[in-house]
Amino acid sequence: MSSDVRNFALIGAAGYIAPRHMAAIKATGNRIVAAMDPNDSVGIIDSHFPESAFFVEFERFDRHIDKLRRKDDGRKVEFVSICSPNYLHDSHIRFALRAGADAICEKPLVVNPWNAEALQDIERESGHKVHTILQLRLHPSIIALRQRVADAVAADPNAMFDIDLTYITSRGAWYFASWKGEDTKSGGIAANIGVHFFDMLLWVFGPAIENNVHLLTWDVGSGVIRFKNANVRWFLSVNAEYLPEAVQAKGQRTYRSITMDGGEIEFSEGFTDLHTDSYRHILNGGGFGLDDALPAIRLVHEIRTAPQLKFASSTHPLAGIARRAAG
Repeated sequence: MSSDVRNFALIGAAGYIAPRHMAAIKATGNRIVAAMDPNDSVGIIDSHFPESAFFVEFERFDRHIDKLRRKDDGRKVEFVSICSPNYLHDSHIRFALRAGADAICEKPLVVNPWNAEALQDIERESGHKVHTILQLRLHPSIIALRQRVADAVAADPNAMFDIDLTYITSRGAWYFASWKGEDTKSGGIAANIGVHFFDMLLWVFGPAIENNVHLLTWDVGSGVIRFKNANVRWFLSVNAEYLPEAVQAKGQRTYRSITMDGGEIEFSEGFTDLHTDSYRHILNGGGFGLDDALPAIRLVHEIRTAPQLKFASSTHPLAGIARRAAG
């Protein structure tokens, strides 16, 4: 085994997003030496790292990682990839840092902003880093959009853009029976399916100045946010009823759309390899850390806790349809 190969552990191996992390670790020429999940339906790992140790009990996983650290036989874990439920991210990041490893954690990094603020202290104490997956920052179309906006703002610091964000990713009944359906565990719909979009908007258009929530239910969220250089009306849902008819006719279950001043920003392609790009970015000394993640975590927390305001002329049109459907 080449000395350039880095050792990873994976927490949450049975999760929806875990295969993307497994594929990214393999594609970057590294290996998973240990994985953990209380659910043992993790056969997918055989397609990537069949030699990996596996545990269903965190205590035994913890002991194994500590043994690898002490034996110093070339299998010491350098990175812990975290794909566990959102509300466990904080604890699992702390574990990674205490184990002498960097953490690579799925979004949202944590559910509450004060959790991330506390992690900053532990990061400094441990000397290890916390990285998060903010893959839209690596999407070529979004990078081009950011440059386009930066050029416009350089010419006119008061430039403002009108943005519509619509993201519908259909989920079945299982979603609401799982931890994802509990706001205190998932962070609610804005965090669970929207945090990477809100991060992207902050990255492109600057800090949020005003945040108005018009609708927030178990399956829908909608509002208007004024950023430094954009007014954004947004609509998020996990309910297939709100998919455009043309999308439903094709049997598709997901719809993404961002328009700027009425023109569509095409970014539907290019998602496949973004986790691998994220890992390369981290392994090459880049990556996105706590300071990068905090603004979006604060914003989605504000959305989750904000009062719902009366609809206005700026309200996303799908919000009215959703409100009527809810009765």
